[in-house]
Amino acid sequence: MQQTLDITRTSRKIVSQMLAGYTLDQLNKIPEGYNNNLIWNIAHIIVVQQMLVYNLSGVPMMISNEMVEKYKKGTKPEHIATQAEVDEIQTLLVETINQTETDLENKIFTNYQEYPTSAGIVLKSALDAIAFNDFHEGMHIGVIMSIRKLV
Repeated sequence: MQQTLDITRTSRKIVSQMLAGYTLDQLNKIPEGYNNNLIWNIAHIIVVQQMLVYNLSGVPMMISNEMVEKYKKGTKPEHIATQAEVDEIQTLLVETINQTETDLENKIFTNYQEYPTSAGIVLKSALDAIAFNDFHEGMHIGVIMSIRKLV
């Protein structure tokens, strides 16, 4: 599992560097032909990790319900993200994975509500969710890389 978390950290480091490299206007811009923007994709990966690992384990998430409602699956940008939100997202990119590692070590993920993903993979444990999360983040990094060329 350590390797999986290391992969997540590498993914998050890449995303964090991208986030730091764009203005607020660029982060909020939805390019023609796209349904979302850079900041939505970045916040979305945080929300999905928290929902898949924590929420489905019945453990409180590190993010607000407001953040979940803005960036969960099936949403799209309906507001302009503020600099305060961007700063929070930047912090959460690192803190959520550090806390996940601590919580794994403390064995707090004892129950898990089985979840069939839209990719056709059924998650049966928090460990499954952590592994699947790397796949999910990789997909969104691809989208981020496409969008960043257009902003």
